Amino acid sequence: MLAFLPAVAEAQDFNWRGSVNQGQSIEIKGVNGDVRAEPAGGNQVEVVATRTARRDDPASVTFDVVPHAGGVTICAVYPSREGQPNRCAPGKEGRMNTQNNDVTVRFTVRVPAGVTFIGKTVNGEIEATRLNGDVELSTVNGSIAFSTTGLARAGTVNGSIRGEMGRSDWRDALAMSTVNGSITLTFPTGLDTDLRATTVNGDINSDFQVSMRGRISPRRIEGTIGAGGRSLSLETVNGSITLKRN
Repeated sequence: MLAFLPAVAEAQDFNWRGSVNQGQSIEIKGVNGDVRAEPAGGNQVEVVATRTARRDDPASVTFDVVPHAGGVTICAVYPSREGQPNRCAPGKEGRMNTQNNDVTVRFTVRVPAGVTFIGKTVNGEIEATRLNGDVELSTVNGSIAFSTTGLARAGTVNGSIRGEMGRSDWRDALAMSTVNGSITLTFPTGLDTDLRATTVNGDINSDFQVSMRGRISPRRIEGTIGAGGRSLSLETVNGSITLKRN
């Protein structure tokens, strides 16, 4: 006896194109679905999103574009069935709740050089490759992969983090973490940082020489790379931590 899967419904794509100045950001906020960023061919940001679902109406999820002083924030806004309405706003502001809606929204973003890319989702992977600006990436259930000539920040819970940065001159503390997954980061040769790396089930490896402080442990490292001076904190529970030199 054959088992038939329910048909997948799909809504018309969302397309947005606009100017974001160098030094500003394009921020994407999703809930269910992957986020992918790649370099733009010109000086405009382009955002394309596709909605699919098996049970709910894909068109029930709408898109808000919010310009602000720091750039532009674009959100997949799920319907509000009870309580406070969902609201698109930059940074930690706004409200994003699916309320058992199974619509998946997949974003593809083309980012011009010098524009910061901020990608956020809850259930989905994030991939931001070959970019020429800073990146900030976060998800809960999904892996993160990035490569950029700028700086990067990334965090997840269930997934790995793999990335390459072209700069290592961050000013404040830089922290990346996951729970179930490995962390593999590639830095420029002249890396100067105070390193703290911890894992519970995994190994720690570094292409950079680390001047150790305190007790030596295969699963916990505190020490200095190069001249030190800035903080790098890497943490996982189930996975290894690897620092590579590009």
